[in-house]
Amino acid sequence: MTDKPMDPSGAPLYPIREVSRLTGVNSVTLRAWERRYGLIRPQRTPKGHRLYARNDIQRVERILQWLNRGVPVSQVRDLLEQPEAPEAPIDDSGDWAAQRRQLMASIEALDLVRLEALYNQSLALYPVATCLAELWEPAIGELEEHWSDQLGATLQRRTLESFLRTRIGTRLYHANLASAGPVLLVSRLPDDPGALWSLLFALLAADAGFRVQLFDTPLPLGEWPLAVERLKAGALVLVSGQAERNELIRRQLPRLAEQLSVPVCLVGPVTRIRASEVESSALEALGELPTVAIERLRPLVT
Repeated sequence: MTDKPMDPSGAPLYPIREVSRLTGVNSVTLRAWERRYGLIRPQRTPKGHRLYARNDIQRVERILQWLNRGVPVSQVRDLLEQPEAPEAPIDDSGDWAAQRRQLMASIEALDLVRLEALYNQSLALYPVATCLAELWEPAIGELEEHWSDQLGATLQRRTLESFLRTRIGTRLYHANLASAGPVLLVSRLPDDPGALWSLLFALLAADAGFRVQLFDTPLPLGEWPLAVERLKAGALVLVSGQAERNELIRRQLPRLAEQLSVPVCLVGPVTRIRASEVESSALEALGELPTVAIERLRPLVT
């Protein structure tokens, strides 16, 4: 005998928390897909709790496949109704491009109300990795090209950092309470002009099940071993969009990596700029973008 809910055919039913665990899609997003777009239709208990059948879970996995191909969530329902998914890639870049333009315009205009709405909408409707890959990473990358010679660039950058720090910090707090995963120490390196990329990486790492300790400013190199020990970290992740000093990359960080019993990882353009030097050292180069880096990090941290 089992007390697990069953549908009339005798197949098991799953609560939303279990579907979230199986698919990696958080419960807020699952509810948004149901209410706003009718993508899934779970059953309900007499008290109104959602129960999902196995075919609902398979449907969620199909939704993720379309989203990972760059299809906007508003267009997924029609594709799901097709007998067979088309093999040819679908060009839906216009929708993502429009969202990126809106995001960049709100940042450039310092329109925090619009920025709040775009932030909440994007993370409610899409998995974090898709949201970052299609919207936030390319938008911030393009903004940084403009910021190099634009009046008001520092104001825009600092405003966006402040905005993201507050909201991502809240998500990290709640994610850390719910996670039993390995601890990551995440910090930008000294020459990085801001914390944007470390914030995005921290958000993605928390969504991937890591417990993230995010440092707003870099620690002195000599204190990282103590931080790793006291915070029981599984890895140290250092982020930078700059080349960083020769002494740091060629000597100090490799020496730190040799001292620590956990991986010392680099994320951001520094991994491309310093590829030859990092490759021959004890450092782990995870890649330029957070969405690439998190996949390379998984096998390094147990």
